[in-house]
Amino acid sequence: MARSERLLSLLQVLRRHRRPVSGATLAAELGVSIRTLYRDIATLQAQGADIEGEPGVGYVLRPGFMLPPLMFSQGELEALMLGFRWVEKFADAPVTKAATDALAKISAVLPAELREELENTALLVGPRKIVDSETVDLALLRAAIRRERKLRLSYADATGAVTERVVWPVALGYFEDTRILVAWCERRQAYRHFRTDRMLGLTLLEARPPRRRAAMLKEWRESEPGPRRPAAPPPDAISQP
Repeated sequence: MARSERLLSLLQVLRRHRRPVSGATLAAELGVSIRTLYRDIATLQAQGADIEGEPGVGYVLRPGFMLPPLMFSQGELEALMLGFRWVEKFADAPVTKAATDALAKISAVLPAELREELENTALLVGPRKIVDSETVDLALLRAAIRRERKLRLSYADATGAVTERVVWPVALGYFEDTRILVAWCERRQAYRHFRTDRMLGLTLLEARPPRRRAAMLKEWRESEPGPRRPAAPPPDAISQP
């Protein structure tokens, strides 16, 4: 492995660890000697990486450091571009714009040959099955999830019956044929899946759920039977609020 690749790999390993990790563990993961590891850490520190620690104690990388120029492998570039093309086709307009801006920032700092690889990747995304049919602003859903706020939701079920309820938003799922809000429903006292195209009105409340979103997300995942599926649940499963 070239030294530049080794330094990037070391940064990636450090980013995965939120707590100090021993030099011996880092060296074993990278397949280098402990002396080589210490030299590489000293090199990164000299280039501005905020790596704290010392031999015998452990090392941790503080957030915010990016080693210029930004480097990616061919596989990583293909994954980035495939992800962007999926977002471009299946996400709503604000998310698509954010992805476009992020891709432009990445492209701007890539070396010329890597920029060409990014723009010419041959991985494609298939056609979309539906058109946007929401009457509510999905940005409000994302804000409620991000800020951990309750939502007042007006919702029509599969028969057209409309109910009003307060929910604790947990996650927003994007699928080929629909979008689903995962939320704890105060009315049902259980997790429910709400199709965004059946939402008639949203109000962001100031009240916070009594539990943190991360804890609810974990609880919801554990409550779902069977393996996580890559496709949306069937309509009958998501129309029972």
